[in-house]
Amino acid sequence: MNHWTTPYLGIPFLEHGRDRAGCDCYGLLVLVYAELLGIELPAYSGAYLNTDERAEIASLIGARKHVGVWVAVEDPEPFDVALFRRGPYESHIGIVAAPGRMLHIPDDHAKIEDFRTGRWGGRLTGFYRHLERPLNPLQL
Repeated sequence: MNHWTTPYLGIPFLEHGRDRAGCDCYGLLVLVYAELLGIELPAYSGAYLNTDERAEIASLIGARKHVGVWVAVEDPEPFDVALFRRGPYESHIGIVAAPGRMLHIPDDHAKIEDFRTGRWGGRLTGFYRHLERPLNPLQL
């Protein structure tokens, strides 16, 4: 049996990408949520020039992480969002795939990585759950 992340592995990084031809980190979230959870997230593709504009991305994330449909959680589950600093800005996200593991596109292609150690461990700033996420998303 394939893990739900398998069809997304290897999707190439593409600025403002929101489909299987290519995604940035937020675009991967948009794609996964639409395809697997039936949740349409705003695209925000025109809200920043490229992913090097970390301050702009951080302001988008910061304005929405504590309000509306996103709530902070302590114990992440599959499909929750992990938020990371890149430099001084919270500007990168991953999707929790399993305990300690996330699906994300850092800069080349979609992959699974550990968010507790290595490159990402010291940059993790929190986990967030979408209020419309099904209670048991893995049983869809």
